[in-house]
Amino acid sequence: MNNDSSYNEEGVRQAVRLFLESIGEDPNREGLLDTPDRIARAGRELFAGLHQNPHDVLEKHFSVDTEEMVLVRDIELYSVCEHHLLPFHGVAHIGYIPAKNEVVGLSKLARLVEVFARRPQVQERLTQQIADALVHEIHAKGVIVVTDCEHLCMSMRGVKKSQARTLTSAVRGAMRDSATRAEAMQLILQQR
Repeated sequence: MNNDSSYNEEGVRQAVRLFLESIGEDPNREGLLDTPDRIARAGRELFAGLHQNPHDVLEKHFSVDTEEMVLVRDIELYSVCEHHLLPFHGVAHIGYIPAKNEVVGLSKLARLVEVFARRPQVQERLTQQIADALVHEIHAKGVIVVTDCEHLCMSMRGVKKSQARTLTSAVRGAMRDSATRAEAMQLILQQR
């Protein structure tokens, strides 16, 4: 599912014009005249994950003689809250214990985050989807994913708490072992 033929740019343009009119704006005024086009182009990029398959990102493996933990910290992520269609952003930390001689390129972990972040999303599901994809696609013996995000739906509206951070985790397989989990969390939380 790598094509985005179901993305309807014209439908997005019309919806944005209607939205602007509905909030009392004039979509024909100078500053807003090209906004429907900009949002239509941005939407294709912001929601590209709807048309991507994690299998395509993780299908290439490398043979490395290790069954030790691989951990990548501070993978930037940007997503859109499915409840308010406002952004949330932060970082993902991903650790996994590979199946014997089955590692993926480090950049593939960042690409996997993008697949799931570039969808209307909730952080809890995003975290779980990343973990589950690693188990399913590369047969990782253990996985830990921790995401740490700020949600603009909480910062700029509602309770207006701009310093609030949301942390979610998903732990699978051998990472459930308390010593292994503690090692992963120490690596994730250590200061530079």
